[in-house]
Amino acid sequence: MTVIVHPDRASLVGQTADRLAALLAELTEAQGRATIALTGGSVGIELLAALADRAVDWERVHVTWSDERFVPADSPDRNARQAREALLDRVPIPAGNVHELPAAAGPGVGDAGLDDAAAAASAMLAELGQIDLTLLGMGPDAHIASLFPGHPGVHEPGVGVIAVRDSPKPPPERISFTVGAITASDRVWLVVAGGDKAEAVSLVRGGAAPEAAPAVTAAGRRETLMLLDAEAAALLEEDGR
Repeated sequence: MTVIVHPDRASLVGQTADRLAALLAELTEAQGRATIALTGGSVGIELLAALADRAVDWERVHVTWSDERFVPADSPDRNARQAREALLDRVPIPAGNVHELPAAAGPGVGDAGLDDAAAAASAMLAELGQIDLTLLGMGPDAHIASLFPGHPGVHEPGVGVIAVRDSPKPPPERISFTVGAITASDRVWLVVAGGDKAEAVSLVRGGAAPEAAPAVTAAGRRETLMLLDAEAAALLEEDGR
């Protein structure tokens, strides 16, 4: 894992957007398309909003999500809805290039089924093929995607999407990439800002157990970056990591 520290949140967001736009240009030129798994969270959505102002060949970019809140498709809690408002509705990406994870049925529609949704998302992930980049945020508890400390998801085998119940963060039902799906990506970028994340960053860099800090498991096949602002990196300077 390579750690890159930016002086503040604004520079973290802006320079990571530049880095991402450059990567997308490189990938679409070299292989004809690029496939990225997006993340939610405040910094993740700020990054997507910044990316809307960069030059990207959106016709050749495919996007999906590393996790999703299992709520109706029109819920403001959906990562996909937030990403559409921040980025996807503002750029000329073809509708067929946007691969949302399944949503829960709305009122009066019937039970969508969390396990069925996870299975459908796993099938979609397999059909989508190699993920060039998985973007991840990290919580103050060192969770990534919807893999939480003390929950069994961090040990779920395989490269796919799992059902998550009793999430410590609302809403309680979610679907999430497995660790295997994350580590099957060519690149994984952890984008983290804020002093409330400093202890989690230190845990990850110190090699904590996955049960205590699921973000320890985040790694790409070719590249793993931890992109931080100075506040999130504060304890690294103290302990020399």
